[in-house]
Amino acid sequence: MKVDGKLSVWSTAEVVAEARHHEKAGYDGLWASESKHDPFLPLLLAAEHTGRLEVGTAIAVAFARSPMQLAYTAHDLQAYSCGRFTLGLGSQVRPHIERRFAMPWSRPAARMREYVSALRAIWAAWNEGERLDFHGDFYSHTLMSPFFSPPPATGGAPKVFVAAVGEAMTRVAGEVADGLLAHGFTTERYLREVTLPTAEAGLKASGRTRADFAVSHLLLTATGRTEEEMARAVAGTRQQIAFYGSTPAYRGVLELHGWGELGDELNALSKADRDDKWEAMSGLVDDEVLNTFAVVAEPERVAGEIRRRYGALVDRVSFYTAYEIGTEVWEPIVRELRES
Repeated sequence: MKVDGKLSVWSTAEVVAEARHHEKAGYDGLWASESKHDPFLPLLLAAEHTGRLEVGTAIAVAFARSPMQLAYTAHDLQAYSCGRFTLGLGSQVRPHIERRFAMPWSRPAARMREYVSALRAIWAAWNEGERLDFHGDFYSHTLMSPFFSPPPATGGAPKVFVAAVGEAMTRVAGEVADGLLAHGFTTERYLREVTLPTAEAGLKASGRTRADFAVSHLLLTATGRTEEEMARAVAGTRQQIAFYGSTPAYRGVLELHGWGELGDELNALSKADRDDKWEAMSGLVDDEVLNTFAVVAEPERVAGEIRRRYGALVDRVSFYTAYEIGTEVWEPIVRELRES
């Protein structure tokens, strides 16, 4: 099982130090996300100052950019990193695409399928010299003269992972992507009964098998070396589960477990005009829900629990920690997972 870290700093010196730390500690990859910062720029630094570590986005917002714009950025990072870059894409939600990025929104699963196909057509023009002649419902790319064509990238086109929770986007990932980024708000049962069968249906439609595809799981993990650390970890994880559980788009995960009413309660509380609503929401996440969504264990038991629950389901894992804890806690866990 590969283990990835998540970039948590943004100044030049800190990015370099964190990338070097992750490589030395044995991580396989380091991912940057798009929230308050551009996810691509720090990965150039991370790639420059490491030799083995894979770098990637988890996620970059696809629909905030045209396929051509993103194709250039990803191609360059693949070249600069000597083939170590993975492009992780997410759709975001309609209000952000339309009101924050001022970009069009429609049929996100169909648009993502076409988006990834457009990227592959553009990269084929640069890497294999194919004629660019892509026509779709959302995007068309038919102009590529030698002056604007970069040289082929080391390692060819970067891998593309697609973030998905719902079945439509999960099938798209199986059809056109190299891997799937499973959301933190998922469970072992949801992966086994919904996510993987849906992705495999997409793989079958594209003439591929599970061996051609990687599943990366951002896993809610609560751990601590003392009772105080463990209590803080559990509290932060409960709050994160409550936050995601209040979102209607993720209701299907709760419904699979018979917890649809919990989603309704969390959603109603999230809209309530009360100062303690987030504490009240966390209080609705009982131990059964907590332990279903998260691995809750002392540091020496974390790797074993991850292997037991997810070893047959996912290919890569990263730790989702909604609390502060020293980075040294994770190093023996990383070693144990990578050796298994």
